[in-house]
Amino acid sequence: MMPMRGWIWVAVVMLVGCAGQPTETTSSSTVDTSDIACQEAVQPEQRVDLEMIDTLMAKGRHYAALARLESKPMEGIDYWLRYGQLLASTGKLDDAERVFRDMVSECEDGRSRHGLGMVLLKRNQVNAAITHLEAARSMAPASAQVRNDYGYALLLVGRYQDAAFELRTALELANGQGPVRQNVAVAYLLTDDQQGLEALKSEYGFTDDELAYARALQQQFGRVE
Repeated sequence: MMPMRGWIWVAVVMLVGCAGQPTETTSSSTVDTSDIACQEAVQPEQRVDLEMIDTLMAKGRHYAALARLESKPMEGIDYWLRYGQLLASTGKLDDAERVFRDMVSECEDGRSRHGLGMVLLKRNQVNAAITHLEAARSMAPASAQVRNDYGYALLLVGRYQDAAFELRTALELANGQGPVRQNVAVAYLLTDDQQGLEALKSEYGFTDDELAYARALQQQFGRVE
């Protein structure tokens, strides 16, 4: 199974606002999902194409990645997961939601649930998003991305202790790397967990600048020390 990149950025981006994100389209979904397939195997040449698309996604070139993906339609879940993600990343949230809802119905796997949860989170449907992210967490408990995004959604609804648990788990699964560093620091600030913050510094090299940034993010939740 090929790893799918990209969802984990949403947590930190949403914490610092939506500037620079594509405007959501308002038209209803017109995407054709009749060919959704759930198998994971891909041919060697398809794997090369997907890796090229992943490279574009990693560089933030989501429109180019979507165009390339649409020019090389494939069967299988690896294609459809990227398709749904890229639709969401380019502001086509109706289409992205349709893709992920149909994937959940057809495949019922953790990555499809995660994708749907993230689309709903982008639409500010937080409680609905939590339902799907919680299901994804149950299906893929060792996924750092899923635990990070689920933990972030819990922060949004004030479940700070639960969020801290999920985000600390994500931090350890991710070996202390990535956006989860900021998210778990925010959770510790919101729960007044000084011991947790000290552990971040001693175990993961969390810097004073990172802590200052986490304090700034904390203000967006309306609770400041």
